[in-house]
Amino acid sequence: MVRNPERRAGLVDAGAEVLAREGARGLTFRAVDAEADVPIGTVSNYFTGRDDLLRQIDARLHERLAPDPEVLAGLLELPRDRSLVVAFMHDLMDRATRDRTGYLALLEMRLEATRRPELRASYTRSVRGDLEEGMEFHRAAGLPGGDETVAVLYLAMLGLLLEHLTLPGVLDGVLPGVTVPEGLVERIVAAVVPEAASGDQA
Repeated sequence: MVRNPERRAGLVDAGAEVLAREGARGLTFRAVDAEADVPIGTVSNYFTGRDDLLRQIDARLHERLAPDPEVLAGLLELPRDRSLVVAFMHDLMDRATRDRTGYLALLEMRLEATRRPELRASYTRSVRGDLEEGMEFHRAAGLPGGDETVAVLYLAMLGLLLEHLTLPGVLDGVLPGVTVPEGLVERIVAAVVPEAASGDQA
């Protein structure tokens, strides 16, 4: 059977919407059919099961949340110092905020991965790959700090993203005079990234 790649992408995006709104328990083929406004049974023609759909959602969300190549190129024209790391983290926060549904779907994937060993294995590879890619990018770009800097920055930004996109009231006013999330991004980078523009590995 010939399948339409554009329809497949639309179904995956619809699946992400359902996942973000209803959680993994609500991610049924029927719910995705309804979200995509397609005839009942359409999703079953494109995916072999929920694990297949979840893997496709994972891959699609990494595309949706990836940096814009033009923005990336523009940032790389700037001096390779702590302020550039701040700019990259602001871009990360902006992308997650603009596609809040996509990021929430990724958080739901994390929760579902704790319950499904096969998904946990594939999703762990996916997220670990992102972290290692971030480390490699940091080294290649000659940004301050090394792998340890990137790992700690990753953990701190993950926490900020989690709170800001799920329970933003937790952070409001927690540090007087520090805006959320912009000011907190700057505080995180200042605390984690060394001032020296050294690309040495930690």
